[in-house]
Amino acid sequence: MSAISPMTPNAFAAPPIRQTGILIGDEFRPSVSGKTFETINPATEEVICEVAEGDVEDIDLAVHAARSAFETGPWSRMDARDRGRLLNKLADLAEQHLDELAALETLDNGKPINDSRAADLPLVIDCLRYYAGWADKIHGDTIPIRGDFFCYTRREPVGVCGQIIPWNFPLLMTAWKWGPALATGNTIVMKPAEQTPLTCLRLAELALEAGFPPGVINVVPGFGPTAGAALVQHPQVDKIAFTGEGTTAKIIMKNAADTLKRITFELGGKSPNVIFADADLDAAIAGAEFGLFFNQGQCCCAGSRLFVEESIHDEFVERVVSRASQRVLGNPFDTETQQGPQVDKAQFDKILHYIERGNAQGAKCLTGGQRYGQRGFFVQPTVFSGVTDEMDIAREEIFGPVMNILKFKDTNEVIQRANNTCYGLAAAVWTKDIQKAHKVAASVRAGTVWVNCYDVFDAAAPFGGFKMSGIGRELGEAGLANYTELKTVTVRLG
Repeated sequence: MSAISPMTPNAFAAPPIRQTGILIGDEFRPSVSGKTFETINPATEEVICEVAEGDVEDIDLAVHAARSAFETGPWSRMDARDRGRLLNKLADLAEQHLDELAALETLDNGKPINDSRAADLPLVIDCLRYYAGWADKIHGDTIPIRGDFFCYTRREPVGVCGQIIPWNFPLLMTAWKWGPALATGNTIVMKPAEQTPLTCLRLAELALEAGFPPGVINVVPGFGPTAGAALVQHPQVDKIAFTGEGTTAKIIMKNAADTLKRITFELGGKSPNVIFADADLDAAIAGAEFGLFFNQGQCCCAGSRLFVEESIHDEFVERVVSRASQRVLGNPFDTETQQGPQVDKAQFDKILHYIERGNAQGAKCLTGGQRYGQRGFFVQPTVFSGVTDEMDIAREEIFGPVMNILKFKDTNEVIQRANNTCYGLAAAVWTKDIQKAHKVAASVRAGTVWVNCYDVFDAAAPFGGFKMSGIGRELGEAGLANYTELKTVTVRLG
């Protein structure tokens, strides 16, 4: 049974709510329809506040503001170095308001305050600063072509970028999208997830304070079938960047076809985490726990297929179950808490359904498997052993604190089984044999492979997926390519 987090003097307070409107140009305003929707505290199931609900008309206004800023506003004439200065200013303001933003993230999403303060916000700030440094370093090439000509290329912004982000890392996903788009000179219309709009709106307010011109950043909270669909279908939007799950991505791809928008997707995963018998077992157990349970298991790259070599399987299972059963659940504002609630009731119900499926299909639930407490969307840390490849819990993305342990015998077998999935976002391998590590890293079809570590992220390292885990890459220099068009210029010299 998981431990209970008490209320202690170390508990943080929820912050005030500053912005709940739609940002268009330099103004936060109500929706055209006057509609609002509730954003819910997942730890208490209480309403935090009402947020303006954007729809087709609001998206249209936001897109026109972004188009004007891109084509005729000061943004289109701004020096690249000055764009970088604004991104750095935004990073400075995020750092100055770190505790406020972290608390707002914890309030709206439910993640433990320690994670918001020590992981999410530092990564947000670092991402903004990383792309601030790129702003004046995006350039083309000179190309020696045949004849008396001078040929060169230019990297130019795509234009108006529609960005749709998920609820698991609301502020970090905002930074991942804004950083490269703004560094390359684009303008933005963002639709945050309806479950977690508050930190995106607050960061947008800070962007205005930093000095971003009106219309460069626009934020329209709302729902996918209305605001999201309108953004995808709008003829004045040049690109859609979406992070979320595959079913929605397929709808976006179909709806974007009429205008042939540029599209990048960062989607889900069922990532294999492979533990060999020669691994540092202490490090591998800690890494497996972190790789699955971090952020309540709500990570697209979670190590949710945990392959353990048979000679160490029983010891590994015993020790990882012990760790999982001792995780501290409860008030996410308490610094003692290790695991908060799932983001909403739909996700809570989905996870409990998968636990039922695991039990029904013959997996052995060794700890957890139930709701935690009577209020809030808490799910106990759950560990299944005896999992086989064809079970639903081994094939489908659960997006929750459900660890599935599978036994394997040798390297070739585990590589084949690791690749037996429609996903290809991430993977990990734990071994002291560097040749084995490189073989697995080269053979597993995934966009990121961690060796003797898990969930190591840096703004400079590209992230994205093979197969149905996405199109394109976030972060690093590779992330800039999503937001630029390549133009060739050829000049006759003779």
